[in-house]
Amino acid sequence: MSRRVIIDSLVFARGNGSLQGELPVADLARVLDLLADSVGNLVYRVQGQMGLPGSGVSNSKSRPQLVLEVDGALSVRCQRCLDGIDYPVRIRSLLELIGDEEELTQEEIEDDAKDFLVAQKELDVVALIEDEIILDLPAAPRHENCVLPDSGERSEELSPFSVLKGRVR
Repeated sequence: MSRRVIIDSLVFARGNGSLQGELPVADLARVLDLLADSVGNLVYRVQGQMGLPGSGVSNSKSRPQLVLEVDGALSVRCQRCLDGIDYPVRIRSLLELIGDEEELTQEEIEDDAKDFLVAQKELDVVALIEDEIILDLPAAPRHENCVLPDSGERSEELSPFSVLKGRVR
C-alpha cells in the first residue's frame, strides 16, 4: 500500500498548493470490489485556489477551493457476463471548502453545479480520490453485446415441469 497523502485543506487552498502523482489501482481499497482487476495506475493532480467572488451564486463570497483531476483507466466488472470492461477515468471536480454545512444557503444546496467539502486539518487525498471515483463509476456496467454466463446454446433442455405435462387430466 502506498503512503497516505495528508493535507490541511484550508492552508493548501489558500496557499495555492499543488500536488500530483500516480496512484496504484491496487491501493484503492474501497474501489477494488467494484473492479474486475487491480492493475495499472491513475494519475492525479490536486490544486488549491481561492474562488472568484461573484462566480456562481450572486451572493457567493470568495471561498477556498480544491481542483481535483484524475485520469487513467479501470477495469469494471460487467453485471451480465462478469468479464472486465475498460472504463476510462477522467474526473474534473471543483470542491468549495466550507466550515460546516450550516453556512450554505438554500440556493447553494440546491445548485447541482457546485460541490462542497467541509474543510479538514487532515484531509486524506487518497480517500478523496476514492470518493470521486466511486461517484464517477457506473452503477451497473454492462457490455453493449454480451451473453449471460451459461447461456450458450443448449440442446433441447427439459423443463422441470415437463414431467408433469403428461399427467394432467
